[in-house]
Amino acid sequence: MFDISFFELIVIAVVALVVIGPERLPKVARTAGHLFARMQRYVNDVKADINREMELQELRKLRAEFEQAARGVEDSVRQLASDVRAAENEIQQSVASLADDAQEADAPQASKDAKTEP
Repeated sequence: MFDISFFELIVIAVVALVVIGPERLPKVARTAGHLFARMQRYVNDVKADINREMELQELRKLRAEFEQAARGVEDSVRQLASDVRAAENEIQQSVASLADDAQEADAPQASKDAKTEP
């Protein structure tokens, strides 16, 4: 984090001992330690919140992609169902047309048979 060598820490400790004094130095060091620990907890909490937000954003993106894929599948299934219905209607029309043609073919045959029987 900071580029402070061991020698620089010794110089800071000696200056603090001279400026603050030996009787108040332990209390100041304790207070500084508590403040440093509180600062670390705060930084860790902020990092955790940022990570949670990033994961949440990724999950939202994944959900949107999944919903889009589901919509695509649904649209393709609807299109396929529509094509099947159209083919079914076409087959029914063809069958009806063939049935009509067969009845028309049988009708002249029946009238010829009726004329030749008496």
